[in-house]
Amino acid sequence: MSSGHPTLEYNCFYHLYNRGINRCSLFLHSADYTHFLRLYDKYITPVADTYAWALMGNHFHLLVRIKPGEQIGFISGKQATEGLSGAPGPKENLSEFVRPESVYFPKKYKPINQFSHLFNAYTKYFNKKYKRTGSLFEHPFRRIKIESDAHLKYLVYYIHHNPVHHGSCEEMVEYPWSSYLTVLSPKQTRLKRGEVIQWYGKPELFRDYHDRQSVERFAGLQIDMPVLLIKP
Repeated sequence: MSSGHPTLEYNCFYHLYNRGINRCSLFLHSADYTHFLRLYDKYITPVADTYAWALMGNHFHLLVRIKPGEQIGFISGKQATEGLSGAPGPKENLSEFVRPESVYFPKKYKPINQFSHLFNAYTKYFNKKYKRTGSLFEHPFRRIKIESDAHLKYLVYYIHHNPVHHGSCEEMVEYPWSSYLTVLSPKQTRLKRGEVIQWYGKPELFRDYHDRQSVERFAGLQIDMPVLLIKP
């Protein structure tokens, strides 16, 4: 586990997570989850590939790979301004990504700035909708660099199991705001589903791994890779 809050390096995998400031709610209705996903696509898809995600009531988890420097794109200043106004983004979400129309490729660019744009845009939307003021997310957001295949495989499960751990559902398949169902779906997606499946071998082994980890966690047995949980 990396210490502190390192910068985001090109072509590296990260577990990104954060929660509401003072553990406040981030999502109160289904429209809030959907709007966050639209903004996520707008700001993060140009700079990172997404492999797993889960949005909870007051926190979220993401597994991403920051794209290689030569592939990094960013949203134009006009688009960024429109996003900060809280204007709706694409109708699709993480299950059906849509790349922004205007993407540029500068020589120097910091992907971490796009996460700031995302959080600022969603905070403005949330504060306006629920008549509140001030920060919504804890600062800075947490990031852990992932440097082993075993950690990647376990982290996908960990993210998908998070709603079960926090009592939002009894089975991973029941929770609508994670990538678990997207991985198993035949529908077109920008989620890196093919690569995720390859880590396990095939869809059946992906499901078997998730089921096995759940049984071992329930039984209090040793699991493949411990990851600290965010307390709600």
